[in-house]
Amino acid sequence: MAKNEKFKKNINIQNRKASFEYSFIDTYTAGIVLQGTEIKSIRQAKVNMQDAFCLFIDGELFIRNLHISPYERGNIHNHDAKAERKLLLQKRELRKLETGMSEKGLTIIPKRIFINDRGLAKVEIALAKGKKLYDKRQSIKEKDQKRELQRMKY
Repeated sequence: MAKNEKFKKNINIQNRKASFEYSFIDTYTAGIVLQGTEIKSIRQAKVNMQDAFCLFIDGELFIRNLHISPYERGNIHNHDAKAERKLLLQKRELRKLETGMSEKGLTIIPKRIFINDRGLAKVEIALAKGKKLYDKRQSIKEKDQKRELQRMKY
């Protein structure tokens, strides 16, 4: 087995729950500070971002509740699965996000994690507002209508 065969070529891990629960206002692509074997687990797509969210600590943006499973072949120095991880953005983008978070009802959530063409892990985050119950019903209705149209075509 070759070295590259155990890792998937294109990693694109999506947070499907986020698009149902939130309406996105603005999106950004951020780098993520990883430690040890975390990149290997991401390349194996062993990431759960269901309950993940972002917060500011001392002017820096961190992602919390992002579960990156420990690497199977790691040793005693394996990483902590739910550790806080720092996100890397430009100062201008950080200021925009911080002022956006100061508004009532807005939050920053991760939409997807991917590996770019240089092999670096990136997180796509969004400034989002929570949907009301009737908005969720409307999105379910639209999704069902699209599904019905697809069935009618075939």
